[in-house]
Amino acid sequence: MEPIQVAGITFRLDPGKPLYEQIVDQVQGALARGDVNLNERLPSVRELAQLLKVNPNTVMRAYQDLERGGLLMTYRGQGTFTTDKPEPVERLKQDLACRAIAQLVTEMRRLGFSREQALTLFEEVKWS
Repeated sequence: MEPIQVAGITFRLDPGKPLYEQIVDQVQGALARGDVNLNERLPSVRELAQLLKVNPNTVMRAYQDLERGGLLMTYRGQGTFTTDKPEPVERLKQDLACRAIAQLVTEMRRLGFSREQALTLFEEVKWS
């Protein structure tokens, strides 16, 4: 499926993975990167479902998960918005960073690096 740009979020859906999880992941990624602003209106469930060519229940489930996580707010008659508070987004960024670091540590262990070697390598690479 070709990428679809909606409200600052680029959706790339892979039919081999649960669609609602992909929608959640891509909205979270856009929020974490700052591609979407705080308190920004998102497309309605129906609008996004039509654009992505998915069942509206799929989008509703994703929006509900994001709302439970404090990242979205839905106001009756007004629509769905990203959170207006920076704290949930900061928690999300920390969580995403921890997951990425955990994957890196797992791969470095697989490659046979010691903790000290990994830290040395990380210091060398740092922010170059």
